[in-house]
Amino acid sequence: MRYRIIVSLVLATLLFSCKKDDDNNLIEVPPSLLGDVAPEDDATIREFLNTHFYNYEDFQNEPNVSHEIIIDTIAGANADKTPMSEFAESIVINVSSSFLGLEAEEIDIPHTLYFIDVKQGTGDKSPTVADSVLVRYQGSLLDGTLFDESKDFIWQELAFSAVRGFPNGIAQLKSGTADQIVDNPDGTYEITNSGQGIIIIPSGLAYFNRPPTSAIPLYANMLFKVEVGLFMEDTDNDNDGIPSIMEDLNGNGYLFDDNTDVDSEPTFAILANFRDADDDGDGVSTRKEITDDNGDIIFPYPDSDGDGVPDYLDPDTN
Repeated sequence: MRYRIIVSLVLATLLFSCKKDDDNNLIEVPPSLLGDVAPEDDATIREFLNTHFYNYEDFQNEPNVSHEIIIDTIAGANADKTPMSEFAESIVINVSSSFLGLEAEEIDIPHTLYFIDVKQGTGDKSPTVADSVLVRYQGSLLDGTLFDESKDFIWQELAFSAVRGFPNGIAQLKSGTADQIVDNPDGTYEITNSGQGIIIIPSGLAYFNRPPTSAIPLYANMLFKVEVGLFMEDTDNDNDGIPSIMEDLNGNGYLFDDNTDVDSEPTFAILANFRDADDDGDGVSTRKEITDDNGDIIFPYPDSDGDGVPDYLDPDTN
């Protein structure tokens, strides 16, 4: 699999080099197809999981303590270690070429994301892909090359993640609770009952052929070590009274492709529903269409004409 990435890099270099044809035009190398890359990525990831282990014994010996997650190869003195594949679970997410800005008309190509619940948080629930999460993480390639890291906890709205698979992985883990925050003498803090996990993301759920930095190759699979501290349940990004997760109308775990009034919005102000305070573009705010005279939210959301479309999504009612 390493050879495919190397070949892709060479082709990309040729594309952006000075090599031209007789008409002085650049030779364009088309991107690989999702349908070709996805199974190759999956084979690479499964091989990685079968040949590597993490320091599971530390977590087994002290299950209520946060440890640094360390990953190494099963070989030599570590030949008897249990491979990561024995702990890994997976979810399948469909990706279409249009999501990645590709011209090929590929629809719903399945991609498998793997995750390991290394240390289960003791919070009652897991965040959704639309929630705001207090997290710290380390992002690397499968060979260990680090490309991103937050050593301290930071708040992230998962819907805005540049790596689509990141929120999908976070949503498989549980967080800690606010009553277990411990202030450290150096000004940092820990959340003693936080959740820790490993997320391995295929390239089609990452940057595919458009990495933002030279530190990430074309068609690179990614590995994130994460610690989930807290999260804001039912995060409402646009404060319209509808939790952002409920504005994922097609239920695909990606909020930017849900836009009820896209045809009436100016090109400079196109907003997906979870960012739009007037989801149907009728000039009446979503919040007003779902609340009573006292400002209390009415649920189920009102549907004045009984057509099955709630008023806040129906421009013909307000």
